[in-house]
Order: sequence, then C-alpha cells, then structure tokens
Amino acid sequence: QVRVVESGGGLVQPGASLKLSCTASGLTSTNYPMSWYRQIPGKERELVASIPSDGGHTNDAGFLKDRFILSRVYGENTMSLYMYNLKTEDTGIYFCVIGGTWGQGTQVTVSS
Repeated sequence: QVRVVESGGGLVQPGASLKLSCTASGLTSTNYPMSWYRQIPGKERELVASIPSDGGHTNDAGFLKDRFILSRVYGENTMSLYMYNLKTEDTGIYFCVIGGTWGQGTQVTVSS
C-alpha cells in the first residue's frame, strides 16, 4: 500500500521561513513525478511546485517561484518545500503528491 506523509507545518509569523517535508512508502521505484499543492481557505486547490520523474526543471507557480523552492532527494521518494518570506495569504493546507498518491496535508498558518 502506497502512503504519502507530509510534515513540517506549523504556526509562523509573517516574514518567517518554513520547510515542509514529504516521504512516500510502498512504491516500487523512485522515479516518480512529485508535486506540492495547497488549499487556501475559500479558494480552489492550487499547484505550488512540481518536478517531473526525470529530474528536469521544476514547474513553479509563477506567483510563488521567488519564495517557494522544491527540492527532491534522488534515489528516494522524499522531497521538501522550502518556503521563504511567508505571508498571511500563504495560510492553508499543503499537500504532497508522489506518483499520483496524495498525502493528507499539513497545516501552515502565517499569523502575527
């Protein structure tokens, strides 16, 4: 059974940085596309960043690419999302997707 688990969410102040991590288990290889999505209250779920299985260039949501950086560990089904200069509007649930399997999400709250 494939399982994807996110970690690293929490409460931070505006301007702070946060690292989210994601690990998948139960997969038969390590060559999968990986993505981060987020669900902002009152908005549709949106793509934050993704990276294809061949390790090519990441695809970042244009409005986030200067602040959010996706990093994957090759040879493992593990990736991280580095978030800088967080804003209150970044508050939401962040989901990891590896090989088409979604995690349950981790809450990020940016508030003073």
